[in-house]
Amino acid sequence: MITDLTQGSISKRLWLFSIPMLISVMFQQIYNIADSMIAGKFVGEDALAAVGASYPVTMLFMAVAMGCNIGCSVVISQYFGAKRLSEMKTAVSTTFLASGGLSAVLTVGGLLLSGPILRAIHTPSNIFADAALYLNIYIGGLVFLFLYNICTGVFNSLGDSRTPLVFLIGSSLGNIGLDLLFVTVFDMGVAGVAWATFIAQGAACLLSLATLRRRLSRLETPEKSPLFSLEMLGRISRIAVPSILQQSFISVGNMFIQGLVNGYGSSVIAGYSAAVKLNTFAITSFTTLSNGLSSFSAQNLGAGKIDRVRRGFWSGCLLAVCVVAPFTLVYGLFTDAAVRLFLDTTSRYALEIGCDFLRLVAPFYLVISVKLMADGILRGAGAMKSFMVATFTDLMLRVILAFLLSARLGTDGIWLSWPIGWTAAAVLSCAFYFAGRWKTRFLR
Repeated sequence: MITDLTQGSISKRLWLFSIPMLISVMFQQIYNIADSMIAGKFVGEDALAAVGASYPVTMLFMAVAMGCNIGCSVVISQYFGAKRLSEMKTAVSTTFLASGGLSAVLTVGGLLLSGPILRAIHTPSNIFADAALYLNIYIGGLVFLFLYNICTGVFNSLGDSRTPLVFLIGSSLGNIGLDLLFVTVFDMGVAGVAWATFIAQGAACLLSLATLRRRLSRLETPEKSPLFSLEMLGRISRIAVPSILQQSFISVGNMFIQGLVNGYGSSVIAGYSAAVKLNTFAITSFTTLSNGLSSFSAQNLGAGKIDRVRRGFWSGCLLAVCVVAPFTLVYGLFTDAAVRLFLDTTSRYALEIGCDFLRLVAPFYLVISVKLMADGILRGAGAMKSFMVATFTDLMLRVILAFLLSARLGTDGIWLSWPIGWTAAAVLSCAFYFAGRWKTRFLR
């Protein structure tokens, strides 16, 4: 269902649009969480550590896919809001062709470099083989990852956040079922966990492509839209490339932090892996609200309705508070139970490590969520310079402080770098939003 976000009640439109996206990303995170839970519970602590050691590398590829998603969704939303449907269709097809080519290049490069990357981040020898196996299978499915994310971005640009939800629920449940089948019945270990994700994500991708093709065919245009345009690729790239760089640099920064964590041994890796999966679940949920606000802002800016964007920011902040509260309470009050989802009772030190991380970062979720709401406006307006400055500040502070503080405080020093980076970035993003220069950056 295509929805015009430039009309009607701001709060109602934003909430009804964002909530399905939020539920979708929660199910998407079940992919990673299910992999880690089943690996830790049914294979063992080392298996959880192996999946966790490869996690920052998989997130690097996810970052590129999400950057492409953001680039296309902003431009498509702006064209849709301006009712320029022919150009919108060209933007869609151009994005698919470019993303397909990019995913092929990354697949080849990833398969060649996966081993050296795992060695560079000091992956312990006792989990190296399983980590490499998981990573290579994941890389083999990159084309599905990329095309599926583009489909989701296009659906959201058209105001349809429900269709991706349906596919994600199905694929997530399928992934869990396949995880259990491959690990507990066929005894495939870490490989079974990886193949389950590969198959489930591939099925969701193909179904999304077929549905989107039918949906776009119903939008009539006066002339046939070109399938590819270099000019359009350049316009999309002006949003996508900074988003890719932003997302990728964060992932690279997390790889440095992972390398630092890896030096403490497989028990610390396992505990950190469990906690960071839970943390990523929360942060990705907040980011999804930000992406929803981006599509809302882009459509309204394309239609010249700046006042709706300003009011949308506050509605987005209220929605973020409602989502932040349960994560903060659960991670703060039931920390032990949350981390135990990934670990058995014998992994006491790993459990302690995971609990320490969550207890330290969870109180700062409100801070990072407000930052992400401001980012949503900036991205929707195409003000990528401001967006990147705030994000890179967070990244640099987290990486630098992780190394400096860990020398004195051990692992607690690593965890402490997160809230410091978030706070600094939140101040910058909000300053850029309230300065108001983004109002002149939208598509004309």
